[in-house]
Amino acid sequence: MNTIKSLYPYLKPYKWLALFAPLLMVIEVLADLLQPTIMQHIIDYGIANNNQTYVITRSILMLMLALIGLAAGIVCAILSTKAAVNFSTDIRKSLFEKIENLSNSNRDKLGTGHLITVITNDVTSVQNALNMTLKVLVRGPLLFAGSIVIVLLTARSLFPIIVVVVPILFLCIWFVITKAGKLFKKVQQSVDRVNTKVQENLSGMRVVKAYVRESYEINQFKEANSSLTRANMSAVQLISLLMPVILFVVNIGMVATLWLGGLQVEAGKIEAGVILAFINYLTIILNGLMSSSMVLMQITRAFPSAERIDSVLKTKIDIPPANSAAQINRLKGDLSFQNVTYSYSKNGENVLKDISFTARHGETIGIIGSTGSGKSTLAKLISRLYDPDGGEIFVDGKNLTDYDVKELRSSIGFIPQKATLFTGTIDMNIRMGKDHASSSEIEDAADFACATEFIEKLPERYEYPLTRGATNLSGGQKQRLSIARAFVRKPAILVIDDATSALDAVSEAQVLKHLKEEFADATVIIIASKISSLLHADHIIVMDEGKIAEQGTHEELLRYRSLYYDIYLAQGGKEVLPSE
Repeated sequence: MNTIKSLYPYLKPYKWLALFAPLLMVIEVLADLLQPTIMQHIIDYGIANNNQTYVITRSILMLMLALIGLAAGIVCAILSTKAAVNFSTDIRKSLFEKIENLSNSNRDKLGTGHLITVITNDVTSVQNALNMTLKVLVRGPLLFAGSIVIVLLTARSLFPIIVVVVPILFLCIWFVITKAGKLFKKVQQSVDRVNTKVQENLSGMRVVKAYVRESYEINQFKEANSSLTRANMSAVQLISLLMPVILFVVNIGMVATLWLGGLQVEAGKIEAGVILAFINYLTIILNGLMSSSMVLMQITRAFPSAERIDSVLKTKIDIPPANSAAQINRLKGDLSFQNVTYSYSKNGENVLKDISFTARHGETIGIIGSTGSGKSTLAKLISRLYDPDGGEIFVDGKNLTDYDVKELRSSIGFIPQKATLFTGTIDMNIRMGKDHASSSEIEDAADFACATEFIEKLPERYEYPLTRGATNLSGGQKQRLSIARAFVRKPAILVIDDATSALDAVSEAQVLKHLKEEFADATVIIIASKISSLLHADHIIVMDEGKIAEQGTHEELLRYRSLYYDIYLAQGGKEVLPSE
């Protein structure tokens, strides 16, 4: 019930559509309920008395009622569909906005496959449930109740058959609906696993092929798919049992009607038309119960989906997208880490341990270390993609949490290890760094990132369309566009997370040269695996197992003859003499 209350605001703008649709369905139901009674009168009073005028006038009345019911049903379908589709569209929009504002840790907990299932399958399930509710839920109970009342008034002698048949039908429907809810929840969980497996394989297709793991991944998908198949089969088989059982019960009722009704016709207690009308009403009762049960099963199936939607919408964002902090005019870029720790698993195993350092605006800080030493995690904390578990990070003397996160990020340029580009043009992708950048700013940023040389050779140059994942560019070309996207922002703090690894030595040297010339006032954090990328840094931090092992200038670190020195030699550096 709480879930329904949470989603009601999305239906509120379309409440008039949602109200008029059932009202029109009432008109259709009334037209349907009158048909058997009119047919009974035609048989008992028209045909029995050979009154052709009566037969014709009542037949015209039946036709008019059928047309009225048809028109009401069509308009009801249009209104209910419009309400349901707009309702789901607004929910999907809110879900996407929520997902966009979730922190990285929120997304890690929820899972990509789960979020995809929620915004697609779950929203569709809720939409279908609402659509059927507006079109059918009113129809079913009204057909059922109306038929019961008419039979009680016009064929009371046959009413005991209804008293026996209806409870049996109710028990069958209740049993199936109760069991179906649990089964459909398992179906949605299985869909999650299938979506997750597909998403992982599509994003990691190159790795799968490179390591010839196609057979293994196919078998893994088969397991997830088989689990979905079993869950679906259990749910569908249970629902499939309902129709034959209900038809069997109703057919028994019809046989009883013909036997009991025949005896009463023979005794002169009722007319033959009453039996025909009763059988029609028995069929209508069946249709009413079946349509209601189908809606209830759809609702039962939608409840787990609605709960999952509500869970995502109510997820507390670890890092709120906005707060009441004062606007940032322009950051200087002074950066300070004070005893910062961080753990992804939150089990006490920290990726970063007691990290402290200071970077002044205009300085270039180099960070190097072995794989898994926490370099990239440190870069993510600067942009508040994650918040530290312990310690504090300050920018211009203020804690990061005191800034509006969107304002803060607009003053930071972040170039990740893996270049992520989006479907659209090159211009659009670079302009993501600065919406209102001029053409000259776009071209300058591309030039500084050494991207101009390949852009100029493309047919449409900056309007060249990129495919999904920019698969029509090389790794180095994608990396240069990623660098240009950060450069065009001209940020106060620029974080480069091993982003030059895909560039050749000449291009990397040019990018670093432009970096020093064009961003002299910015605080630059360069995370690199190659010492050659850090030679111009004012200060170098050496990370090891989440801690700062050493720090100093290139020359100072070489003189220590410790971890940095070993990396230097391993990368082909010359032996440093004690006097050097």
